[in-house]
Amino acid sequence: MKKRTRNIWLALILVFVILQFFPIDKTNPPSVPENDFLAMENPPENIKLLIKNACYDCHSNHTKYPWYTNIQPIAWWIRGHYEHGRENLNYSEWAQYNEEDKPRGLAEMADEVEQTKMPLLTYWLMHPEAKLSEEDRGALVAYFREKSK
Repeated sequence: MKKRTRNIWLALILVFVILQFFPIDKTNPPSVPENDFLAMENPPENIKLLIKNACYDCHSNHTKYPWYTNIQPIAWWIRGHYEHGRENLNYSEWAQYNEEDKPRGLAEMADEVEQTKMPLLTYWLMHPEAKLSEEDRGALVAYFREKSK
């Protein structure tokens, strides 16, 4: 039984090592600064900082890949989060949203932040700067709601 357990562990380690040969692509999509939400909407500095810290990694073309994105299969899972986040909202492509979608998007941003759905718990656990205090959350919600009118 000990030999069988050892063989299972060796096989798992081998699979883990092999997975490391399949890294994710960490190239961010191109970005035009003038098309970015922060450039176009010019929020107050405190709001700009909150958006950058709590939202931009997953919802822009300015993702900063942390060290643990070098470890497979964790990196694949995280890459999926980034791709999903950009599909739902991409601050770097704000200019491409039409005038009907922008207010709707802002209202959704307010709802997500207000209901503590964003930023994701799994994100701010690894990025403490992204954790929003109640005051920060309130400021973001108020800003997004005002802009959505």
